[in-house]
Amino acid sequence: MDLKLDHRTEDGLTIVEVEGEIDVYTAPRLRELLIDLVNKGNFHLLVNMEKVDFLDSTGLGVLVGGLKRVRAHDGSLELVCTQERILKIFRITGLTKVFGIYASVDEAKEAHGKDK
Repeated sequence: MDLKLDHRTEDGLTIVEVEGEIDVYTAPRLRELLIDLVNKGNFHLLVNMEKVDFLDSTGLGVLVGGLKRVRAHDGSLELVCTQERILKIFRITGLTKVFGIYASVDEAKEAHGKDK
């Protein structure tokens, strides 16, 4: 399975659409995109993982690395995910306490608007 990446900015929030598998082979592409977005001044990221079929430890590392990068600029990196098999990974690793995880892009946008 390949990894499809896209991004757009809405209301000061950069939404990263991810589809496919985030693993040792594809995670570097996501890492490069997150680094590029931060380098271009996008410090509030929302990664939509609703179409992610698989996530391994490499993918988790990329997300944590992205979070560290945006936090260095007082930014945020939050996730959209409702898939139980993916959410379970975040719960087991304790990362539900680190990432804001939302049920939809709209819910995340609403929460982001309140934080401003």
